[in-house]
Amino acid sequence: MAPEPIPPGRFFSVHLRFSRGVITIAAIVLVLAVGISFGVYQLLKRAPKPLAVPEASCVVRTPDDEREMDIEQAQIAATIAAVAARRKLPEQAVVIAYATALQESKLYNVNYGDRDSVGVFQQRESQGWGTKKQIMDPVYSTNRFFAALEKVKGYRKMPVAEAAQAVQRSAAGYAYGPHEEEARLLAAAFTGRVPRAVHCWYPPQDAKAGGGQAAGERTAVPRPRTAQARRQLKRALGGTAVTDRRRGWLIAAWSVAHAQKYGLSRVEYAGARWSNDLRVEDWQDASAAGGRTVELA
Repeated sequence: MAPEPIPPGRFFSVHLRFSRGVITIAAIVLVLAVGISFGVYQLLKRAPKPLAVPEASCVVRTPDDEREMDIEQAQIAATIAAVAARRKLPEQAVVIAYATALQESKLYNVNYGDRDSVGVFQQRESQGWGTKKQIMDPVYSTNRFFAALEKVKGYRKMPVAEAAQAVQRSAAGYAYGPHEEEARLLAAAFTGRVPRAVHCWYPPQDAKAGGGQAAGERTAVPRPRTAQARRQLKRALGGTAVTDRRRGWLIAAWSVAHAQKYGLSRVEYAGARWSNDLRVEDWQDASAAGGRTVELA
């Protein structure tokens, strides 16, 4: 017996009903997915965002103004001031050095420049300033700069740009002048004339003791390298003794600027304390801190 023929259009209607059902389910799933995604987005939007950890930096504040600096710039500025103090030079010499360094390298110890110029003052080996390795040492290059400045007759009274040009012999000697105001601000702070003027902060770094730790063992905060800091300070300044308050604040400023390099978290002098604490924006009173020594920790 022959099978009963399928009425025309029956298969098509079943297929059509099936397709509509799939589409309906897909639409429901899509709506649910969108709703869930929107809900998650709103929750994430309302959730407290983690605070970004700022980069290491310094700020110099005096009654006249303030300036933010990178830590390397602060270290160079502190070194220049220390070398000047060792040579018993006036603050004006430091101003001239800062104006020169700001123009030549922006107070960075760069290993490149015009032709063979390198270092903070962009001194050239071919012009007799020393070897590249020597010039890249900020203590050495600063001593060479001041030795040349001391030979400029009347440099203490001449315009800053003129004195700087007498040392540098640059093709654009006029360019040192615009940096004079900033140079005076930095000189007041790093020479110690204005106390509590230099404040730096760097992210504290935990170190693993002994090259390895067992699971659950606490990390140890690295010990401050105070002996190394004092040796480097002595190399620039000639000694670490506090002979007067201005020298004491110079040492304190130098120590704060080099705190990251030597792992220092606290500097105390003359009743004041600097701490490597992001929540503290300035020096704090510390009655136990004396005025005869600069304490490092």
